[in-house]
Amino acid sequence: MASSTGMYFAYRTPHGPITIRTSDRGVTHVAFGDMALSGIRHPSQLATRTANELLEYFAGKRTFFDIPIDAEGSAFQRAVWSELARIPYGASRTTTEVATLMGKPGSYRSVGAAVKKNPLAILVPDHRVVGSDGRPIGADASARLKRALLDMERKRLT
Repeated sequence: MASSTGMYFAYRTPHGPITIRTSDRGVTHVAFGDMALSGIRHPSQLATRTANELLEYFAGKRTFFDIPIDAEGSAFQRAVWSELARIPYGASRTTTEVATLMGKPGSYRSVGAAVKKNPLAILVPDHRVVGSDGRPIGADASARLKRALLDMERKRLT
Protein backbone atom coordinates (compact mmCIF):
# COMPACT_ATOMS: atom_id res chain seq x y z
CA MET A 1 0.00 0.00 0.00
CA ALA A 2 1.34 3.41 -0.95
CA SER A 3 2.59 5.70 1.74
CA SER A 4 1.34 9.27 2.05
CA THR A 5 4.76 10.86 1.67
CA GLY A 6 6.63 10.82 -1.56
CA MET A 7 8.37 12.63 -4.33
CA TYR A 8 7.46 13.06 -7.97
CA PHE A 9 9.10 14.45 -11.07
CA ALA A 10 8.38 14.70 -14.80
CA TYR A 11 10.90 13.25 -17.23
CA ARG A 12 11.16 13.72 -20.99
CA THR A 13 10.59 10.68 -23.20
CA PRO A 14 10.10 10.11 -26.93
CA HIS A 15 6.35 9.97 -26.22
CA GLY A 16 6.22 13.20 -24.24
CA PRO A 17 6.70 13.87 -20.54
CA ILE A 18 6.07 11.12 -18.02
CA THR A 19 5.50 11.93 -14.36
CA ILE A 20 6.81 9.39 -11.87
CA ARG A 21 5.90 9.41 -8.18
CA THR A 22 7.71 7.30 -5.60
CA SER A 23 7.24 6.45 -1.94
CA ASP A 24 9.79 5.03 0.44
CA ARG A 25 8.70 1.54 -0.73
CA GLY A 26 8.46 1.86 -4.50
CA VAL A 27 6.91 3.56 -7.50
CA THR A 28 3.33 4.67 -6.84
CA HIS A 29 2.43 6.40 -10.13
CA VAL A 30 3.65 6.57 -13.71
CA ALA A 31 1.50 8.79 -15.90
CA PHE A 32 1.88 10.44 -19.28
CA GLY A 33 2.09 14.22 -19.02
CA ASP A 34 3.74 16.70 -16.68
CA MET A 35 1.35 16.79 -13.77
CA ALA A 36 1.23 17.77 -10.13
CA LEU A 37 0.88 14.83 -7.75
CA SER A 38 0.88 14.66 -3.97
CA GLY A 39 4.29 14.93 -2.39
CA ILE A 40 7.40 16.95 -3.10
CA ARG A 41 8.28 17.78 -6.71
CA HIS A 42 11.85 16.50 -6.76
CA PRO A 43 13.48 13.57 -8.58
CA SER A 44 14.12 10.65 -6.25
CA GLN A 45 16.79 8.08 -7.10
CA LEU A 46 14.07 5.52 -7.75
CA ALA A 47 12.14 7.87 -10.06
CA THR A 48 15.30 8.55 -12.05
CA ARG A 49 16.06 4.81 -12.23
CA THR A 50 12.49 4.21 -13.41
CA ALA A 51 12.81 6.95 -16.04
CA ASN A 52 16.05 5.37 -17.28
CA GLU A 53 14.38 1.95 -17.56
CA LEU A 54 11.49 3.55 -19.46
CA LEU A 55 13.95 5.21 -21.86
CA GLU A 56 15.60 1.81 -22.40
CA TYR A 57 12.13 0.36 -23.10
CA PHE A 58 11.38 3.08 -25.66
CA ALA A 59 14.78 2.44 -27.29
CA GLY A 60 14.02 -1.28 -27.61
CA LYS A 61 16.68 -2.29 -25.09
CA ARG A 62 14.28 -3.47 -22.35
CA THR A 63 11.28 -5.80 -22.38
CA PHE A 64 10.59 -5.91 -18.63
CA PHE A 65 11.11 -3.67 -15.61
CA ASP A 66 13.01 -4.33 -12.40
CA ILE A 67 11.39 -1.65 -10.26
CA PRO A 68 9.74 -2.01 -6.84
CA ILE A 69 6.07 -1.07 -7.02
CA ASP A 70 3.95 0.47 -4.27
CA ALA A 71 0.59 0.93 -6.01
CA GLU A 72 -2.49 1.69 -3.98
CA GLY A 73 -5.70 -0.09 -4.92
CA SER A 74 -8.21 -2.66 -3.78
CA ALA A 75 -7.17 -6.30 -3.49
CA PHE A 76 -9.01 -7.01 -6.75
CA GLN A 77 -7.31 -4.12 -8.57
CA ARG A 78 -3.89 -5.26 -7.37
CA ALA A 79 -4.69 -8.81 -8.54
CA VAL A 80 -5.63 -7.46 -11.98
CA TRP A 81 -2.46 -5.36 -12.17
CA SER A 82 -0.42 -8.40 -11.18
CA GLU A 83 -2.02 -10.37 -14.01
CA LEU A 84 -1.31 -7.54 -16.47
CA ALA A 85 2.36 -7.69 -15.49
CA ARG A 86 2.38 -11.31 -16.72
CA ILE A 87 1.31 -10.40 -20.27
CA PRO A 88 4.41 -10.98 -22.39
CA TYR A 89 6.10 -8.13 -24.25
CA GLY A 90 4.36 -7.67 -27.61
CA ALA A 91 1.37 -9.85 -26.68
CA SER A 92 -2.14 -8.73 -25.85
CA ARG A 93 -5.09 -10.03 -23.86
CA THR A 94 -8.75 -9.06 -23.74
CA THR A 95 -10.39 -8.22 -20.44
CA THR A 96 -12.23 -11.55 -20.73
CA GLU A 97 -8.93 -13.41 -21.10
CA VAL A 98 -7.44 -11.58 -18.11
CA ALA A 99 -10.53 -12.38 -16.01
CA THR A 100 -10.34 -16.05 -17.04
CA LEU A 101 -6.62 -16.24 -16.21
CA MET A 102 -7.47 -14.84 -12.77
CA GLY A 103 -10.05 -17.59 -12.27
CA LYS A 104 -12.92 -15.08 -12.44
CA PRO A 105 -14.27 -15.43 -16.00
CA GLY A 106 -17.44 -13.45 -15.33
CA SER A 107 -15.64 -10.40 -13.97
CA TYR A 108 -14.38 -8.98 -17.27
CA ARG A 109 -16.13 -5.63 -16.69
CA SER A 110 -14.52 -5.29 -13.27
CA VAL A 111 -11.19 -6.18 -14.89
CA GLY A 112 -11.77 -3.40 -17.42
CA ALA A 113 -12.47 -0.93 -14.62
CA ALA A 114 -9.27 -1.98 -12.81
CA VAL A 115 -7.28 -1.61 -16.05
CA LYS A 116 -8.54 1.97 -16.39
CA LYS A 117 -7.48 2.69 -12.77
CA ASN A 118 -3.93 1.39 -13.30
CA PRO A 119 -1.62 4.03 -11.77
CA LEU A 120 1.54 2.57 -13.31
CA ALA A 121 1.46 3.15 -17.07
CA ILE A 122 3.90 0.91 -18.97
CA LEU A 123 5.34 -0.68 -15.79
CA VAL A 124 2.01 -2.47 -15.44
CA PRO A 125 1.34 -2.85 -19.17
CA ASP A 126 -2.31 -1.90 -19.54
CA HIS A 127 -1.48 -1.00 -23.15
CA ARG A 128 -1.46 -4.78 -23.77
CA VAL A 129 -5.13 -5.09 -22.82
CA VAL A 130 -7.42 -4.85 -25.82
CA GLY A 131 -11.14 -4.92 -26.43
CA SER A 132 -12.86 -7.75 -28.24
CA ASP A 133 -12.17 -5.83 -31.47
CA GLY A 134 -8.41 -6.01 -30.83
CA ARG A 135 -8.03 -2.29 -30.16
CA PRO A 136 -6.57 -0.94 -26.90
CA ILE A 137 -9.18 0.20 -24.42
CA GLY A 138 -9.35 3.79 -23.23
CA ALA A 139 -10.19 7.30 -24.40
CA ASP A 140 -9.11 8.28 -27.92
CA ALA A 141 -5.73 9.86 -27.05
CA SER A 142 -4.98 7.17 -24.50
CA ALA A 143 -5.97 4.40 -26.92
CA ARG A 144 -3.75 5.89 -29.66
CA LEU A 145 -0.75 5.94 -27.33
CA LYS A 146 -1.46 2.39 -26.13
CA ARG A 147 -1.72 1.22 -29.75
CA ALA A 148 1.61 2.92 -30.55
CA LEU A 149 3.30 1.16 -27.61
CA LEU A 150 1.88 -2.24 -28.51
CA ASP A 151 2.80 -1.76 -32.19
CA MET A 152 6.33 -0.75 -31.14
CA GLU A 153 6.69 -3.93 -29.08
CA ARG A 154 5.36 -6.17 -31.83
CA LYS A 155 7.58 -4.55 -34.45
CA ARG A 156 10.67 -5.17 -32.31
CA LEU A 157 9.78 -8.85 -31.97
CA THR A 158 9.93 -9.41 -35.73
